Amino acid sequence: MASGRLSVCATPIGNLGDVTARVIERLREADVIAAEDTRVTRTLLARYGIDTPAQAYHAHNLAARTPVLVKRIAEGAHVALVSDAGTPGVSDPGTHLVDACLSAGLAVEVLPGPSAIITALVASGLPTHAFYFGGFLPRRAGERASRLASLATLDATLVFYESPRRTAATLASIAAVLPGRRACVARELTKMHEEVVRAEAGELAELFAQRELKGEVVVLVGPPDAGALAIDVDAVRARLATLAAAGVRRSEAVKRVAVEFGVPRNDVYRIALEEGE
Repeated sequence: MASGRLSVCATPIGNLGDVTARVIERLREADVIAAEDTRVTRTLLARYGIDTPAQAYHAHNLAARTPVLVKRIAEGAHVALVSDAGTPGVSDPGTHLVDACLSAGLAVEVLPGPSAIITALVASGLPTHAFYFGGFLPRRAGERASRLASLATLDATLVFYESPRRTAATLASIAAVLPGRRACVARELTKMHEEVVRAEAGELAELFAQRELKGEVVVLVGPPDAGALAIDVDAVRARLATLAAAGVRRSEAVKRVAVEFGVPRNDVYRIALEEGE
């Protein structure tokens, strides 16, 4: 593709080895890199020996920076756009630069790559026939509940970004507004401490209310007709027996197994009762 263009480059969501060869090539040949946080981007550039200059482009300076970058591209410059992690333009300021370039008739290419949304969706095991990405839910409980209520009948898996500090509150809202739904919390995807926890929304709310989280979080909620989770009864029985042998009380064992297997607590309790008969 000729010079004078914007290259939208997807970058790793955690593991730096996930960057594509095409993205590395574009970052090397670009005249400048527009980065959400230049400190984060420089870590990636250093890993691959890329010395292209990076300039900050984020929510607090996009009004001033967008016309400057558009002008440079119109004059023949090659600008690479990156976010801190994942694909630019998804819940970040990159969409403003893409829109401005397209409106000005400039060339825009999008290089696909890592996405926390898709990674979490597949890892969750929830239905993928349709999904709704809602970005970040409102911070205020009332507004958050209203947003969730408006999505209650949507025949799709709901996907949200969330901050570690608000994850427990968001799960509590989901449990209250969408009770009984299958849900999932995906955290630190592709990193050393990656965690994907599946259970009913209420059980996740109870679990994460007791934990202090770090890192990026994706919260997913299954559609109203997601159906019951498939349960490996033999595996559940074996795990319950192991916990019982270790002296764990039945109620605590049921709680642990429900979270470990990502199945409703009532079903685990029923299996535990059958074993006790």
